[in-house]
Amino acid sequence: MIMGLSGSGKSTLLRCINRLIRPTSGQVLVNGIDISKVSEKELLQVRRKELAMVFQNFGLLPHRSVLHNIAFGLELQGVKKEEREKKAMESMKLVGLKGYENQMVGELSGGMQQRVGLARALANNPEVLLMDEAFSALDPLIRVQMQDELLALQSKMKKTIVFITHDLSVVKHISHDIIVMYLGQCVEYADSKTLFKRPLHPYTNGLLDAVPIPSLRQRRLNTQVMRGELTSPIEPKPGCRFAARCPHATDACRGQDIPLREVEPGHWVACRLVCP
Repeated sequence: MIMGLSGSGKSTLLRCINRLIRPTSGQVLVNGIDISKVSEKELLQVRRKELAMVFQNFGLLPHRSVLHNIAFGLELQGVKKEEREKKAMESMKLVGLKGYENQMVGELSGGMQQRVGLARALANNPEVLLMDEAFSALDPLIRVQMQDELLALQSKMKKTIVFITHDLSVVKHISHDIIVMYLGQCVEYADSKTLFKRPLHPYTNGLLDAVPIPSLRQRRLNTQVMRGELTSPIEPKPGCRFAARCPHATDACRGQDIPLREVEPGHWVACRLVCP
């Protein structure tokens, strides 16, 4: 799970994983293959066999039926019609679309269209499923249902799922490991239970404090308000990028960049308050 406010770089990071955006440094390893260095031909094969992406706006083809939308990726791979339609039907059953194969996608609700996007990604049987705010356009009840179905699919198919969201209810419900991003940098990383129980970075605390609390008085006592102006993501200043909004920032925070450090097993944080 990758979480953070809008503009923190979540979608950019996801697109670096499948090289829709070429990384400028570092490595992106998928089953030992560095995506940032492979040729276009090799990259095409990795995308077809190893990776699949579910876009926020669904990315469906309006002139195709549900079945042919789901089978489209297999068609591009040159899979024969009978085989690709068989795989597409199997994928439809997994996400509860059986019986909708001949309908046009424009006839479906947003929740059903999201199922089509998920079924299309699963039809290729990828090792890694990339999901960019995949449930953000759905009604609350449909969103919860899709989250439960995604968890069931993950348990059944044992796939790696990289999920992007800024919705903390989604994070808490379906995440295992969490990366917290701010202006293009990872500021904290831990498993879900640890992060919600003991967040260490002031930015993470601010995000979690933003969860609505029924009691107004209790909310005022708990909430850490993020004040100050956002640092420019185009020309960020040296040091912690959250320093301009952090209530605990010192001059040391505005000096050199602060690397991630492991403060306890499996819990990493980039903050001078935690790692002087």
